[in-house]
Amino acid sequence: MLRDREAILTFVDEVEKEYGKIDILVNNAGITKDGLLMRMTEDQWDAVINVNLKGVFNMTQAVSRSMLKARKGSIITLSSVVGLHGNAGQTNYAATKGGVVAMSKTWAKEFGGRNVRANCVAPGFIQTPMTDVLSEDTIKGMLDATPLGRLGQVEDIANAVLFLASDESSFITGEVISVSGGLML
Repeated sequence: MLRDREAILTFVDEVEKEYGKIDILVNNAGITKDGLLMRMTEDQWDAVINVNLKGVFNMTQAVSRSMLKARKGSIITLSSVVGLHGNAGQTNYAATKGGVVAMSKTWAKEFGGRNVRANCVAPGFIQTPMTDVLSEDTIKGMLDATPLGRLGQVEDIANAVLFLASDESSFITGEVISVSGGLML
C-alpha cells in the first residue's frame, strides 16, 4: 500500500472521516534486502527504497495536509542507527534510513510555522523476530558493542515514540533520538 498513492489518499480520507483529523503519524514500515554493494541487485535496491523511503514520503505528504490545516501535529519516523552510521551489507537500508532523517529535518523546517513537528527515532539492536534469527556470535558482537550490554526491547522504542507524540515534547522538532543502549558512542 505504501507505494500506492491513491490507496494512501483513500486511507487517510477514511481515517479523517471516522476520527475528524489526524494529530499523529508514526512512519514505522521498513524492510531489509541486505547484500554487499557489489552483489546487490537493482530489485533489492528498489524494494527497500520503495517501502522505506518512498512509502514514508507518500504517507507523510498525504497526512501533513490536514495537520498543516489544523495547525497541529507530530510526525515521527523510525530511522535506525544504520541510517546515522552505515553498516556493511546494507547500502540500500542505510540510504533509506538516512534519507528519512534528512526528510524529517526538512519537514521540521517546512512545517514548524504551522506547529507541526517532525522527528525520528533511531533504534539500535532491538529484540524482535528479526534479531531472534541471528547467530550467537552476531548477538555477542552486538552486546559487546552496546555499553548497556543488552538488546533493547520494543517497549524502549514505543516509549520514545510516545514521548515525541505527546505534548511533553512540544518544543522538539527536527531531532533524532537514538534508542540504542549507547551503541554508537
